[in-house]
This record gives sequence, C-alpha cells and structure tokens, in this order.
Amino acid sequence: MSLRKNSAFLLALFMFAASALASAAGGAPVTQFTYPEKTFADGKARHFSYKTEDGVTIRYFILRSSDGVIRAAFDACDVCWQENKGYSQKGDVMVCNNCGKRFPSARINDVRGGCNPAPLNRKVETGNVIIQVTDLLQGKRYFDLRGVKQ
Repeated sequence: MSLRKNSAFLLALFMFAASALASAAGGAPVTQFTYPEKTFADGKARHFSYKTEDGVTIRYFILRSSDGVIRAAFDACDVCWQENKGYSQKGDVMVCNNCGKRFPSARINDVRGGCNPAPLNRKVETGNVIIQVTDLLQGKRYFDLRGVKQ
C-alpha cells in the first residue's frame, strides 16, 4: 500500500478510534462514524466493527465499487449469517466465506435478500462517508449469536 493510501486508511482508523474512546470516556455517545472518502479510492473493501452496549459486535464493510459508487453492507446476509463468516473480496467481487457465492461490487447495497451482503445505509457528504449508529443497529440481528447453535 502506498504511503498516501496508507495515510488515508490510518486517518480513518484514528477517527473511528477517537470516536469510540470519547464515548467510552463518558463523553457524548457516538451517533455516527465518518470516514474520508479517499480511504476507499483503491476499490478495496475495508471492514469495520461496532460493539453495542450489550456486547454484540456488528461487522460491516465499505468499498468504492467498479462503477465509482461508495457502497456499504453488513458483513452478513439473510441466508448464511448464523455461520458468522462474512465476506472477503476477490478482485471486483465480494465472496461469501460460507457458501462461496460471488457478488459484483456494483450490486452491493442495491440488491437485497438471499446471500447478498445485507445493505447498510450510508451517506457521502463533503468528501466523507457517514454511517449512522442507528443504521448499524438495524443489522444487529445478523450478529447476535446468543442462543444460536454453532
């Protein structure tokens, strides 16, 4: 990874960590996560996680698809979520780590249901990708594995 791309990624990671630390230190609760749009310029999916107050870790990814759109999805789907394996990227597709189905990047966040990565709302404003915590919480059901037979 070039120094410029690495710097953008580190900046996004720092902003994410600073928000989480402010909340943990008794500051205002975190309501959104903001990532510099340039972090995703290389088309590589970046995986993130958010831990809820009751200990459930919600995983998601953000990428710039082959058509140039910033897309976001939960790292789970309606079919394979109980396996808790998520997705990995192979070139221009996201691959289910459980069943092996492949999904073109340009369809992420547009196609719902089945083994498609579950869409996650996102906004792109003034050079930043914004994910609201309320939108992250909508995907909690994919990651709350308490009581699920593994």
